[in-house]
Amino acid sequence: MKEFRIAIYPGDGIGVEVTDHTVRLLREIEKSCDDFRLKMDTFPWGADYYFEHGSMVPENYLEILKEFDAIFLGAIGDPERIPDHLTLAPLIGIRQSFDQYACVRPAKLFKGVNTPLANREAGNIDMVVIRENSEGEYIDNGGRFKKGKPDEFAVQTGLHTRKGIERILRFGFERARKSRNHLTLITKSNALKYSYVLWDEIFEEIKPQYADVETAKFHIDASVMNFVRWPDRFDVVVASNLFGDILTDLSGCLVGGLGLAPSANINPERDFPSMFEPVHGSAPDIAGQGIANPTAAFLSAAMMLDWLDLTQPANLIRTSIESTLEAGESTADLGGSLTSTEYTDRVLSRLEVSA
Repeated sequence: MKEFRIAIYPGDGIGVEVTDHTVRLLREIEKSCDDFRLKMDTFPWGADYYFEHGSMVPENYLEILKEFDAIFLGAIGDPERIPDHLTLAPLIGIRQSFDQYACVRPAKLFKGVNTPLANREAGNIDMVVIRENSEGEYIDNGGRFKKGKPDEFAVQTGLHTRKGIERILRFGFERARKSRNHLTLITKSNALKYSYVLWDEIFEEIKPQYADVETAKFHIDASVMNFVRWPDRFDVVVASNLFGDILTDLSGCLVGGLGLAPSANINPERDFPSMFEPVHGSAPDIAGQGIANPTAAFLSAAMMLDWLDLTQPANLIRTSIESTLEAGESTADLGGSLTSTEYTDRVLSRLEVSA
């Protein structure tokens, strides 16, 4: 029997709630499949931990996490009590220290879910944004000067390397070969003549090696417009750290909201654990009300099982979710009336049927 060690990092707000439901789902999927085991250890890091210990995570948190096969994260953030740049620091630290350079964020329109776009139906939107996750604008490179003075200024420098660009493009091309054989590159090389011209040049160098993959290229402003007017034309989209972050909030909205948007932070070489998390934040405005949509967390768990080569249980989760949504059973963010627990119950009941 296969056994995997999973670090559970619920975080803050609804992250704790959707993680609880996801752990319950994973325990049920173990029973349904009965050929693998997940040894899950939970770490109570986050805002409450900060007020007790003076830091969001223990000093050796990376040493702790690197021993696991995968990390499941709920959501991080408590902006009423702690500034976001402090609460998000462990998340960025995990991504960069574990070289999780490929952030994979699918967006698919399911039956039973409404989109804000007119004349779109299930299956009409099915894309994945591959976000470069290790460098770009999220590198801690810069500073603030003359703080509090009239001539105060800040410098934030993006870092784009040939190695980083090439490897994320190759990851995207390989993903496109497993999908619909189409890749779109997003840059802003008409204005940012150093960093994104480098992206363009490396793209042109690599493209002939993947002649079987059709390609397109847009600037970030045009891509935002085109995500809205013809999302059906997008298959695999490759973007920098910042641009990928922005585009995936939009793609999530187009398929019903961030409650349906999963993600994976992948170290393709498997030198370190990869991390799986819903795209949505901690949503403190609805935390504790029992109405958070756990679908994005469930789909992130399915991506985690795929990464662990547990394809059958991963597909079982996705099939159960899709049949639940198609039946019109959903939480309030999708127009339904189910609580988080009731929705989870519906998904679990279909696991049994599918098995």
